Amino acid sequence: MSDDRIDDDLPPHDPGATFATFATTPSTHPPRILILYGSLREKSFSRYLGEECGRVLTRFGAEVRTFDPRGLPVFDRSSFDLPKVRELRGLTEWSEAHVWVSPEQHGSMTAAFKNQIDWIPLTDGAVRPTQGRTLAVLQVSGGSQSFNAVNQLRVLGRWMRMYTIPNQSSVPKAFEQFDASGRMKPSSFRDRVVDVMEELFRFTLLLRDNVEILNTRYSEEKERRTHGALKPALGVAPK
Repeated sequence: MSDDRIDDDLPPHDPGATFATFATTPSTHPPRILILYGSLREKSFSRYLGEECGRVLTRFGAEVRTFDPRGLPVFDRSSFDLPKVRELRGLTEWSEAHVWVSPEQHGSMTAAFKNQIDWIPLTDGAVRPTQGRTLAVLQVSGGSQSFNAVNQLRVLGRWMRMYTIPNQSSVPKAFEQFDASGRMKPSSFRDRVVDVMEELFRFTLLLRDNVEILNTRYSEEKERRTHGALKPALGVAPK
């Protein structure tokens, strides 16, 4: 038995109007890319890989910043005014794309990496610090090649409402892949890293000007009409 009723609160479907909202003039400033890595050690291969990604992205024309996780407190849902927390949130709001690099520890991402993500809220008033950013995920391993950490990072990126690019990098036996100065040695693994950064750079150029239309959700627009704003998410500091 068919039901031809139309819900009055559903948004009108007008492809022409939707197409008209997409940006026709692209931004000209360098893509703003934030790099997060998941180790607190002085000799950190995830930091070395993040720095290699930064060098490649800078060569492509991006503006790159890297967050140092040392000194960031364990997430407690309350210490929002500490300098390292404010620094991380500020960099996230500044960014248009992220690069996430984690070591694999016991078959998963490290606590040091997850702690950084826990400090970044889904919403903070009218600001959504990660939604609509493009994301590249990479991992380093001390042994044979594995994809446990990057698979987890993909799930995390989806939860943070980011556009995770298809390509990724997993660097095995990381201690063999970097020289004494922390530069990545020429290899097929480094070639893959360049591929991933190239893809991230291009996806960011394609998507960054259309984040608002791509992320507009019926449920959130309904919430705004009902409450005047989005409801605070868990982990957001009270105003």
